[in-house]
Order: sequence, then structure tokens, then C-alpha cells
Amino acid sequence: MTQKHLMEILTHMDEIVFARTSPQQKLIIVEAYQRLGKVVAVTGDGVNDSPALKKADIGIAMGIAGSDVSHQVADMILLDDNFASIVTGVEEGRLIFDNLKKSIVYVLTSNIPELVPFILHIILAIPLPLGPLHMLYIDLGTDLVPAVSFAYEKPETDIMKLPPRNTSTDKLVNKSLIGLRVNWDDQTKVDTTDSYGQEWPYHYRKILEYHCHSAFFISIVVAQWGNLIVCKTRRNSIFRQGMKNKAVIVGLISETLLAAVPPFIPKLNLMLRLYPSKAVWWLPAVPFCLLIFVYDECRKYVIRRRPQGWLAKITYW
Repeated sequence: MTQKHLMEILTHMDEIVFARTSPQQKLIIVEAYQRLGKVVAVTGDGVNDSPALKKADIGIAMGIAGSDVSHQVADMILLDDNFASIVTGVEEGRLIFDNLKKSIVYVLTSNIPELVPFILHIILAIPLPLGPLHMLYIDLGTDLVPAVSFAYEKPETDIMKLPPRNTSTDKLVNKSLIGLRVNWDDQTKVDTTDSYGQEWPYHYRKILEYHCHSAFFISIVVAQWGNLIVCKTRRNSIFRQGMKNKAVIVGLISETLLAAVPPFIPKLNLMLRLYPSKAVWWLPAVPFCLLIFVYDECRKYVIRRRPQGWLAKITYW
């Protein structure tokens, strides 16, 4: 059978039996399936199975009848030589992989609130809210038990319904966790593929990045709308105080114009790395603006009702 004929059969046939195969032919079959992007599992017990066991994505050797060579090259050994145990072994492997990933994600994300204060300290020279001992206490104390606790997590209900993971992309730490920053800023990188399969040349990557700058900048301004309004009073409701201060209204208008106009001015938008905004870009931050307003109105209401309460002592400024 030629290589082309073999690939045609493997592509169009769902159930195939190869009989009287040599060790070399077993290896050829495994490699052919892998070229088609399949995840290949091979079971065997003899020395002649070892090349295919080693080449397969998962080699499964028989623990009782299997040879020492097959045990050494295999990824899984069936101690009871029961094929039904393969399912249990695969499920356990998936569980370990999932739980390791959960632990890694937890550790990486918990590091963000630890690093941000140090970055702000360097950039803005604000006092450090966390010292080195606090960092060690978090990493080796408060975070240690939660991170280890994922080892005891039970498998999710659909763990065996998922297709095999792509071992070339789905690793314990992949691009989804560490980001695309290195390739993103590399001008020699002709194109970078995102998680949706879309390719981005360097020029268009920067256009997209500056659009994101604009949208994020706008979200800050919109959130500041609510912040400006709630700062008008320390105790009273804004509904009672009203919006009679014309300077505040001018402030709202000016910060809005400063956010909306510069992106449309040539050269200035390049200097600020901002792009002309769309009306819809202003909408996502509106709920946060309203949330700030509602929260502060509730806070002020409680302070007015209980001027000596704990909320007044903690939040009244």
C-alpha cells in the first residue's frame, strides 16, 4: 500500500482493521493518523510494539503480560491488563491536568493585585500598601492552601465528553494565560494569529491596540462622570443638593470633550495613541458609572441614618 493510498483510506474510512502488521507498519499507521491531526492511542505488550507505543500521543502497555521494554516507553501501564481501565486512566489524567491548570490560573491571577501596588509605587511614588513580608505571607500563607486545594477537586461532569486536547497548543501555561505581547510588538513578525484564527499584521495590530487605548480611555472618563457627581456632596443626596453648580456642569462637559475631540485631530491622536471613537464605545462603561452613583447614594443614606455607625467611621470623608 502506497503512502497516498493509506492516507486516502484513513481519511474516508471510520472503522479500519489492519491485520498481520509488522512493527514498522504499526509506526507508519500511527504517523499517518498524526499527520491528519488525530490524537493516537496505542496499546501493546511486546517489544515489537515499542516503536508505535513511543510515537503515539499516549502509549498504553499491559502491566502483567507486557515486556519491560513496553513498560519503559509507555505513558500508561494497565496493572490489571483490563482495557476498561484505559477510560479510568484517561479520566484521571484529564482530572490532574485540569486541576493543575486551575491552580496555575489561581496563582497567576492572585499575583496581579500584589504587583500593581509596586508598579504604582514606582510610577506614581505612592506609599506601598504591601511590604515584602506581606507578599511572602500571601504567597506562602493565604494563597498556599487554596492553590493546593485544587488537587482535591472532583472531575467536572463533562470531563470525558470533551475531545482530546491539542498537545501543541493546550499546555499548562499557554497564550491565554501569558498573552501575546512579545509577538504583538515584534515588527519582524509578519502576522500574529489570535484565538479566533484571525491574522494581524503589525500595522493593523497597532491600529487595534490604539483603538483599545481609546475605548479604555473613554471608559475611565465615563466612570469619572459618576465620580464627579457623587463627590458633589459628602452626606446629602444629589437629588436634594441638585445640579445647580454650573462649574460642575462645565467640568462634565469639558472632560467629555477632552475625551471625544482629540482622537479626531490629526497628529494629536497619533501622539496620544488614540483613534476616533464610536458612539457604542461610550456605552459599556455606563453601568459602572451608574453603579458608582447608586453605591454612593446608598452609602450616604446609611450615614445620614446612622451618623455614628461603622460605615460613617470607615467611609465618611
